Amino acid sequence: MPLVFPRDVYLAAGVGSGLATLAALPLWRAWCRRTGLVDDPGHRKIHTVPIPLAGGLAVMTGILAPILFGLVVLQLGLLGAGASGPLAYGLGRRAEQLGVILAGAVAMVGLGWLDDKFELRPAVKFGGQLLIAVVVAAAGVRITLFVPSLAFSYAVTVLWILTVTNAFNFMDNMNGLCAGLGAVGAGFFALSAGSHGQYLVTLIALLTCGSLLGFLPYNYPRATSFLGDAGSHLTGYLLAVLAILPHFYSVKYPHPWAVISPLLILAVPLGDMAWVVRLRWRSGQPFYMGDNNHLSHRLVRRGWTKAQAVLLIWLMAAAGGGLAFVLQY
Repeated sequence: MPLVFPRDVYLAAGVGSGLATLAALPLWRAWCRRTGLVDDPGHRKIHTVPIPLAGGLAVMTGILAPILFGLVVLQLGLLGAGASGPLAYGLGRRAEQLGVILAGAVAMVGLGWLDDKFELRPAVKFGGQLLIAVVVAAAGVRITLFVPSLAFSYAVTVLWILTVTNAFNFMDNMNGLCAGLGAVGAGFFALSAGSHGQYLVTLIALLTCGSLLGFLPYNYPRATSFLGDAGSHLTGYLLAVLAILPHFYSVKYPHPWAVISPLLILAVPLGDMAWVVRLRWRSGQPFYMGDNNHLSHRLVRRGWTKAQAVLLIWLMAAAGGGLAFVLQY
């Protein structure tokens, strides 16, 4: 049976992160304009005026602010026993891992910010991603896949974090696309973790989902702010970690296909990345070189509006997440 946990805490995490992002975005947007952290119009870009790259900073604020507030409330003993006991116990056991996960999130935002500001060389950016992934794996956030090998666990975890992070970075090519896919994925990870009583994982997923939903009004269908590499790196990293943390295989519902749930939840960004990398490889282009061959671009060329294409891709991701949830039971 799932661990009983107060639903109002879940609600506070999701709603609080969304409101925090909504409130923080205008402040970060003004700061970006003052410091020149904007995306200027240019080749392959659909906007005609500079757009502040404030999304990643606002989403990170939306995650951290509720966490800090919750820790203060917990420390002051203002939560009921039904929530304070499990939270104190869970935080006591997983404090180091949670701290490393949050530090990794901040580091991903910092790496993306540097890329937004200075256009880092691909090797430098990849090196930063690799370092963060290795540190997270060293903290015990690892994939096992029933293989009793520490080296295998490290290798597949690092590869997974790098792949998902860059998949979401690739999907940040149309208003609302990356943030919406992140919110859909985080929502299904929250549903999965909550159904198994994993309340700390559920809270992280709800914070991620809520903060991304809080950003969407500024980014879809008309954008007054972009996620930037800071935001797409953060989104991909958090979704990669959320795919590692839950236990998708249930003893009560031992369906063997349940272990592929993360692949189904993230099927759209992973499938799109595989497609464009294959095309670039066949054409002799570097795999990291941007182009207009993503699923969103192909839908627009078939006559869909950009907003309609993004909405359809969200629905495709939701269908994959729904199938993943069904397979668990």
